[in-house]
Amino acid sequence: RVQVVESGGGLVQAGGSLRLSCTTSGLSFAAYGMAWFRQAPGKEREGVSCITWSGVTYYAHSMEGRATVSRDNDKNTLYLQMASLKPEDTAMYYCAALRGYAGCPSSWSDATDDNYWGQGTQVTVSS
Repeated sequence: RVQVVESGGGLVQAGGSLRLSCTTSGLSFAAYGMAWFRQAPGKEREGVSCITWSGVTYYAHSMEGRATVSRDNDKNTLYLQMASLKPEDTAMYYCAALRGYAGCPSSWSDATDDNYWGQGTQVTVSS
């Protein structure tokens, strides 16, 4: 059974930093493209960042320059380091294993049900 578990969310002041983590089990982590998404109340889930099995990274415009995605294939863990956080970054952050992809397809930011999803970790940025 595949499990995806996010951690590291919390309350932070505007301008602050957070590092999110995502661990997986039940799948060959190193063979998957991995992505971070977020969903704010009343809004659709949106892609934040994607990383291929080999470490090539992609970012949504909203987070470019403020986020760094990385992975440790030996630990089956994905990370998202976020800095210069803004109140509009407040959302539930989700980790996803892109089923069928070792890379980041052009559609990586689509929040498809085909992905393996975690339950999310809440990030709240106060002004």
